[in-house]
Amino acid sequence: MPSWGDRLLVAGGAPVTVPRDPARDAARDELLDAEYHKHDPSVLQRITDWFYDHIADALDSISGEGTSGTTGLILFLIVAVLIGAALWWRLGAPRRTARTVQDVYGAEGPRSAARYRADAAGHAAAGRWTEAVREQMRALVRGLEERTLLDTRPGRTADEAAAEAGRALPEHAAALAAAARTFDDIAYGEHTADQDAYRLLHELDRTLERTRPVLTPDQAAVPAPTPGGAA
Repeated sequence: MPSWGDRLLVAGGAPVTVPRDPARDAARDELLDAEYHKHDPSVLQRITDWFYDHIADALDSISGEGTSGTTGLILFLIVAVLIGAALWWRLGAPRRTARTVQDVYGAEGPRSAARYRADAAGHAAAGRWTEAVREQMRALVRGLEERTLLDTRPGRTADEAAAEAGRALPEHAAALAAAARTFDDIAYGEHTADQDAYRLLHELDRTLERTRPVLTPDQAAVPAPTPGGAA
């Protein structure tokens, strides 16, 4: 007996024989048309629905009359872990709040390089390495300002000071950038300092004191002032 796919009727009523396989293929191709599926839920939506359905089933089992206290607690913990995993997957790992980068000198403002160096040495002698590193970095930056290798500018961060000083002292640019990173990590409470961190900053400060700056072409073109003004 012919199946529905074997025969079709044309408009005049005359039967037309259609082979079964082509008819099935044609029907399948028609159903695969994107127009029929434009309102279907996305893969992500189907996964989310499946996940929430399982959570609902687990919660129902917890509240059921036949569930013991221990079994209910275990199921509750499983559900909590699943919810946490879902949030982690959906939102990503929690990110640390962005830190506020402040003036290298802090709220008290700049002091002399000699004062910063003395304070750093005092902290180092007492084994307070975090405070020693903080004060030593401030001594380094203040010393560059006192030598006019850096202009005295309120609000400058350690990173900015290192970048600007690195242009005048290019052979020490990498060491200055590393010193600024160490200062930031310590000053904003993310890391603790140790004796090695202080020693590196102290030695860099002493090295920079003996280093002559590299003049840019513009600076080299400016004649040095003569005593008593221009002739």
